[in-house]
Amino acid sequence: MKADYYETLGVSRDTDEKGLKSAFRKLAMKYHPDRNPGDAAAEAHFKELGEAYEVLKDPQKRSAYDRFGHAAFQNGGGGQAGGFRGDFSSSMADIFDDIFGEMMGGRGRPRSPGGGSSRERGSDLRYNMEISLAEAFTGKTADISVPTTIQCDACSGAGAKPGTAPSACPTCGGVGRVRAAQGFFSIERTCPTCQGKGTVITDPCTKCGGDGRLPEERTLQVNIPEGIEDGTRIRLAGEGEAGLRGGPAGDLYIFLSIAPHEFFQREGADLYCTVPVSMTKAALGGSFEVQTIDNGTARVKLPEGTQTGKQFRLKGKGMPVLRSPQVGDLFIQVAIETPQNLSKRQRELLEEFDEIGSHENSPQSNGFFSRMKEFFENLSD
Repeated sequence: MKADYYETLGVSRDTDEKGLKSAFRKLAMKYHPDRNPGDAAAEAHFKELGEAYEVLKDPQKRSAYDRFGHAAFQNGGGGQAGGFRGDFSSSMADIFDDIFGEMMGGRGRPRSPGGGSSRERGSDLRYNMEISLAEAFTGKTADISVPTTIQCDACSGAGAKPGTAPSACPTCGGVGRVRAAQGFFSIERTCPTCQGKGTVITDPCTKCGGDGRLPEERTLQVNIPEGIEDGTRIRLAGEGEAGLRGGPAGDLYIFLSIAPHEFFQREGADLYCTVPVSMTKAALGGSFEVQTIDNGTARVKLPEGTQTGKQFRLKGKGMPVLRSPQVGDLFIQVAIETPQNLSKRQRELLEEFDEIGSHENSPQSNGFFSRMKEFFENLSD
């Protein structure tokens, strides 16, 4: 007795078309003869899956099957004039073109005669380029040398010897794909003779060997805009490798990196710089000059009693924003430097200062230790 089609596919009777296809794909991949060589039971079940899916995927056939069962497909059965005659040898080929195209090395249905093409797009190329922070600030125009391929001038990229032309592949007739019969299924594969191109070159160009392209190192000019950021990718369309046999060229992608700066750190459009300041200047107050990224200078005023970590903002002294009139800021952070290698007189002066000093001179340190002592005394109570 023939098995129920829904049970064969392992789905319920209200499963939609998407669910049917998903169930069929999963089971068909599992029981396909190529994955179960010599297994007669798997091959038989594979055929049952194909028969079930062929009926249920068609709304009209599915409706008749739901009403009359398998009798709907017998001549005159189920009250239907002539019933339905399943021509599986042709219809199943269409199903498996879709389901197994990828597994067998291709996708979808075969192309029409002449649909194969030997023209292939050239590969994209990558070029890593490092610039300085100053160059990112001003922008620059740079010349780069890129090893690539160009179209063969002898055959104009066709690959065939001048005066000749590629001919249709004798194996696939120019389609680029061939079919192999397996029982009542028809499986499509890439043509082994032309590798899917659809054409073959019997008399190749002597200069390029039939590729239609030649290796060459090219010098290209790259415009780097001001304000460019680390990791930016610049695309030069059509500057990649030449296409195979006259195909379009690929693209060139330039990946930019910005070398670390000795003094400045960058965060977006803002720059940061740490400047050491002597203890006496921090205590007494004063000023100092710093270099800016535009090779200028800026003066920073220190108030009396400046502490380590104090930050000063120089507006508009940072990096330009890419394709914008805005400019970032420069932040100067001071680090108070403790004097070293003191002379005898210097030590005497500092010791004298320490003796006559008061809590008002170092409020943070004195206040910290007082709060710390009070905290631990409270814990012991």
